[in-house]
Amino acid sequence: MGGLEMQRVLITGVGGFIGSHVARRFLQEGFAVVGVDDFSNGKAENVPPGVDFIEGDLARRSTIERIPTDCRRILHLAGQSSGEISFDDPVADLEKNTVSTLNLIRYGIEHSVERFLYASSMSVYGAVDDTPISESRTCRPLSCYGVGKYASEDYLRVYQRKLPAVILRMFNVYGPGQDLSNLRQGMVSIFLAQALKTGRIEVKGSVERFRDIIYIDDVVEAWFRAATLESAKGQTLNIGTGIKTTVGALLERICSLVPGASYYVDGGTPGDQSGIYADVSALKDVLGIDTFTMLDAGLTQFAEWARK
Repeated sequence: MGGLEMQRVLITGVGGFIGSHVARRFLQEGFAVVGVDDFSNGKAENVPPGVDFIEGDLARRSTIERIPTDCRRILHLAGQSSGEISFDDPVADLEKNTVSTLNLIRYGIEHSVERFLYASSMSVYGAVDDTPISESRTCRPLSCYGVGKYASEDYLRVYQRKLPAVILRMFNVYGPGQDLSNLRQGMVSIFLAQALKTGRIEVKGSVERFRDIIYIDDVVEAWFRAATLESAKGQTLNIGTGIKTTVGALLERICSLVPGASYYVDGGTPGDQSGIYADVSALKDVLGIDTFTMLDAGLTQFAEWARK
């Protein structure tokens, strides 16, 4: 890593599913990690041992002022992460996902941060064709969540000369550590949680919908490379597998892992995309990632963890 070890990095959302996994990887690699979370989504027990932890809301300047001034990289994973929930209170969604980003951009410029990684989402694309979606695709988000994520991306582009950024558009992430109690965020975890609890999976929308489903370990690898490789600076990257999986196929796999489980379709979700999967050419070219955990293997590991 060219002497990057023991550099101090700031990881927001460190009590969340993805943030906690990313933090563990950076600690293992010898980095000093400062973590922030307000536990509106994350949980205290998720924060890895060894993190210099700050509890607070990043939409408030008072929280930003408590962050040590020597963090060399910002990995911003905190935020409200459900398209459905974003319609409940769009102003709160904007504060969690966009105001927090602006506050961290100000911190980054003031303290000459070397790189800012932002957790964006496939939701910025909106309704798309049945074809792999590249990063150059025009973005027309369908949810308040998607609008806020895309606005944050644009703020980072505005300040790109002062604060080098990497924008990571994550697709459907799943795996051990995901919150099985939240039935409004995370398609795979919602289905698995219902299968294990009641044996009956409620599906909001057509089983013909499709997604790009990526395992947490592959996401962590992408984040680590995006933070440390020189080639990643200034890039906007899809974090997916490039594999199209229908909701029906996902449900069949989950039901095969949970004997006796079944599903039924009832209604839909506001602002939901009918289908999307990633063009991962840039992920391969920039980060050198071209192999992924296969869905069957990942789901098996997830189900084994969930049963514990």
